[in-house]
Amino acid sequence: MLKPYVLGIDIGGTNTVFGIVDARGQVIASDSIKTKKHSKFDDYLEDLCHGIQHLLEKNEAEGKIQGIGIGAPNANYYTGEILNPPNLPWGEPVIPLAEKVSKALGLPVAVTNDANAAALGEMTYGAARGMKDFIMITLGTGVGSGIVVNGQLVYGHDGFAGELGHLIMKRNNGRMCGCGRTGCLEAYCSATGVARTAREFLEVRTEPSTLRDLQIEDITSKDVYDAAVAGDKLAQEIFTYTGTILGEAFADMVTFTSPQAIILFGGLAKSGELLMKPLQEAFDKSLMPVFKGKTKILLSELKESDAAVLGASALGWEAKYRSDNAGMENTASE
Repeated sequence: MLKPYVLGIDIGGTNTVFGIVDARGQVIASDSIKTKKHSKFDDYLEDLCHGIQHLLEKNEAEGKIQGIGIGAPNANYYTGEILNPPNLPWGEPVIPLAEKVSKALGLPVAVTNDANAAALGEMTYGAARGMKDFIMITLGTGVGSGIVVNGQLVYGHDGFAGELGHLIMKRNNGRMCGCGRTGCLEAYCSATGVARTAREFLEVRTEPSTLRDLQIEDITSKDVYDAAVAGDKLAQEIFTYTGTILGEAFADMVTFTSPQAIILFGGLAKSGELLMKPLQEAFDKSLMPVFKGKTKILLSELKESDAAVLGASALGWEAKYRSDNAGMENTASE
């Protein structure tokens, strides 16, 4: 009997990671492509399918994949579509993601928001094991979130519940966000937001900083992190500013669902005390008294990209289940 696998795909603003996952939740092998390499979705899909086919051949997994699960920005669990994604490059307001991937690879496909996929992975294999109420926050190119209440992901009536990265943190003169609004959490506390803060600080402040040696428009969050670790005071203040906003936002999130934990995932979450110290201080200061001491702030226990790939893979089994049931229903109706 062939060993069954599923594919988990995580479409991020910068990279798309895909992996072969077995029934025990082990990532057998994975690879990635650049999300922004192509300006048209169909060209991107061709590149993705080529990468997947190569991975399957290399790991002798052809014919063994049962289904595909995909986590993507603004992906709708109910419809299988991506709608108006702010951090993807293809410029199409509606992308029938599940339909197109299924047609290209000949397999059943289920999709969800990328942060929801990460939450599924964390709940099954990571820091949220045993928890029924938690919030997953992904700090990458944008700020994503997955909300779990009573053991179930919150989708809302239309599939788009839980866009906590677009809580408005600055209602007066806030930064423009990719979603079209101003002052969103994502505009300040994503990796992109950290770079924007650096540029603003460098333009309006006069103190010395090694960041001034760089081309201001090319500064990245990693440049800020490296400078902060090296003792650059301005860079450290950028992290304090970012962590403070995050902590205040988390205190507001707690009032929604009273989670056991808020779990951080993504590159920016690896900044250590530079981010976590001001975050925790602002969180503790901003919490309503009734919630104090009840919600932990934790870091993901899964390797980079594994949470989203594993979570997406769980949807791959669901896609297979849906497909089998649909086949049974069609047979029964004949």
